[in-house]
Amino acid sequence: MKIILLQDEKKLGKKGDIIEASEGYARNYILPKKIGVEATAKNMNDLKLQKANDEKVAKEQLEAAKALAAELETKQIVVKIKAGEGGKAFGSVSTKEIATACKEQHGIELDKKKIVLPESLKNFGGYEVAVKLHPQITGKLTVKVVEA
Repeated sequence: MKIILLQDEKKLGKKGDIIEASEGYARNYILPKKIGVEATAKNMNDLKLQKANDEKVAKEQLEAAKALAAELETKQIVVKIKAGEGGKAFGSVSTKEIATACKEQHGIELDKKKIVLPESLKNFGGYEVAVKLHPQITGKLTVKVVEA
């Protein structure tokens, strides 16, 4: 019996795969637990439409990530931190502070988990910070650390 998987299953395959399963296994395990549905003509067509829609959405997300990466390269974020004795920075700049400053200064909301710091920003000056916008797209953001 041919089955279309509705979710990832360790021993069977990934979501959207069409597998061959024995009649009893399909009727007693796969179908009742909603792991898959029978591969009828209607279900096959639905799967085809679903895959086309998923590809379209993925393409739109990739284009949006490319546009955001191009926009970020033109922007500069200024983060202020306190200075200790001798003009040294007191503490360091975190990804949360960079994300907050980006939202306040440019209105662009970034996830702090997607910001990748080359090293901890403990000194004053300019830094290039990578931002993972998409698995294939990494944007660059200029962060300027100044004395408060």
